[in-house]
Amino acid sequence: MSQYDLVVIGTGPGGYVCAIKAAQLGLKTAVVEKRATLGGTCLNIGCIPSKALLYASEMFEEAGHGFEKLGIKVSKPKVDLPGMMEHKTDTVDANVNGVAFLMKKNKIDVHTGTGKVLGAGKVEVTSDDGSASVLEARNIVIATGSDVMPLPGVEIDEKQIVSSTGALELEKVPGKLVVVGGGVIGLELGSVWNRLGSEVTVVEFMDKILGPMDGDVSKNFQRMLKKQGMTFKLSSKVTGVTKKGKGLSVSVEPAKGGDAQEIEADIVLVAIGRRPYTEGLGLETAGVALDDRGRVQIDAHYKTNVDGIYAIGDVVAGPMLAHKAEDEGVAIAEILAGQAGHVNYDVIPGVVYTQPEVASVGKTEEELKAGGVEYKSGKFNFSANGRARAMNHTDGFVKVLADAATDRVLGVHIVGFGAGEMIHEAAVLMEFGGSSEDLGRTCHAHPTMSEAVKEAALATFAKPIHS
Repeated sequence: MSQYDLVVIGTGPGGYVCAIKAAQLGLKTAVVEKRATLGGTCLNIGCIPSKALLYASEMFEEAGHGFEKLGIKVSKPKVDLPGMMEHKTDTVDANVNGVAFLMKKNKIDVHTGTGKVLGAGKVEVTSDDGSASVLEARNIVIATGSDVMPLPGVEIDEKQIVSSTGALELEKVPGKLVVVGGGVIGLELGSVWNRLGSEVTVVEFMDKILGPMDGDVSKNFQRMLKKQGMTFKLSSKVTGVTKKGKGLSVSVEPAKGGDAQEIEADIVLVAIGRRPYTEGLGLETAGVALDDRGRVQIDAHYKTNVDGIYAIGDVVAGPMLAHKAEDEGVAIAEILAGQAGHVNYDVIPGVVYTQPEVASVGKTEEELKAGGVEYKSGKFNFSANGRARAMNHTDGFVKVLADAATDRVLGVHIVGFGAGEMIHEAAVLMEFGGSSEDLGRTCHAHPTMSEAVKEAALATFAKPIHS
């Protein structure tokens, strides 16, 4: 029986970062992982492999349609799907091997098997061969992440009816792809296959894509995706998928009820969200409370109702984002080491890695209106940005939202090439309680895409220079 200061169950971004930070702070630490490789959903079957395919498909699109405008003549590119998948696999391997190296470097014990909480201070690890061992720990952190949300009446087989996992493993480009869900995952993977030649239809229950994101962003971004060839059926629900010859027939009804319409598909991607993963964890027996959505209940310091048991990441409330889980992992490690760990939930950026990218941090206009906050907004289009013009990436805009009385920046929203990188100057500004004037008066290098962020800030407290 092994004795540890901390045992972390799950090695996704939240779990492995928590373990590393704890080890750096002098805690004897172990992790428990059911997969053969570390890194969780994100590194193995989520964020990392999807970004590899997104980038590869963007390069294919650029070679086929963008090069000529730059005076580069090449023959028509062909999709080598096995080669693309090899790039994806190499990317995943490099990342998971990197995490394994960090475990060794930080002297963290890795226990491969399914973790189960037996109660405060005890974690049972069951290996694939059925053998079990018990780890003793002063503290346990549950970081088991999330799983695919199933669609009632539709069975995922990962061949024709796929989740994000199967959508990253398709052996050929589908002729017709129906994506159920217009959120981040559905739009990212839908855009991959759209670029590679699929006819993509997105069915979304709400009346807008990207659910909680700023309405202005959603509307304009949908227009861009439509221009790229994607079709949208909003305020609609999928009520069934049936086999039809070698293909599928998808029943789609208005969200509020009405006559069904049949859509033909070769592949159906179910991407309606994710749910906390607590299966087999033994939480009920251990007395750990869950909320009405199946998430582990925690207090402001990540503690459950059972002493010595904590939880972070997708398995608790808040945005299901890898970097949110990472920051929580650092915070709880610091707390357990006697320090003051903290996460500022008002400044957690979110990015959609399509082309163009969508990035957001802080409040949306809808949230500010609902909260009765008086605000002012400034906007600047990339079409007026010199670097964007030079690169033929003029789609999109930057929008800054600031408090009407204090000018403190409350939210920033970007649609455009490289938006996921640009959002961080807004995050840093907001972390320090900065104003739109602070941002607008900060010298930005010319010519850069980031000048559009400065101009949007200028438009918020005064007037932009270039529009």
